[in-house]
Amino acid sequence: MKKIMNISAWSLGILAIGLWITACGSSTAGKKVESENTGTSATSAAGSSVAQQPVAGNRAKTIIVDVRTVEEWNGDGHAACTINIPLQEFEQRMSELKGYGKVVLVCRSGGRAGKAKDLLVSTGYTNVENLGAWQNVKCP
Repeated sequence: MKKIMNISAWSLGILAIGLWITACGSSTAGKKVESENTGTSATSAAGSSVAQQPVAGNRAKTIIVDVRTVEEWNGDGHAACTINIPLQEFEQRMSELKGYGKVVLVCRSGGRAGKAKDLLVSTGYTNVENLGAWQNVKCP
């Protein structure tokens, strides 16, 4: 009986530690809106949003990528929770999206987002969505 109680206490301790680690790793309190959806984002000197290397734990996160040009991104507006990877740079920068659980793509009307989706799917990405126009994005 005493041995069973020791095993139960040990199991509860391991479970508590696991829950604590999980809770700490998924907390978004105090982060910017961009971080909640994408995990990481930054703004380059040119003013376009640039994805940084994803950190561990992004597999459960969704990243929303606007594939319009930098000029469209800056001049026509964009959703605050998206990053900008212009279609003409997309193939060279696709590796920045590795580790995310889902990639959502937008552009002006959905055409370029469709091309970006085809590139991702052809290289093994499986959870990819073309949301169409960037105005369809609903940031949290």
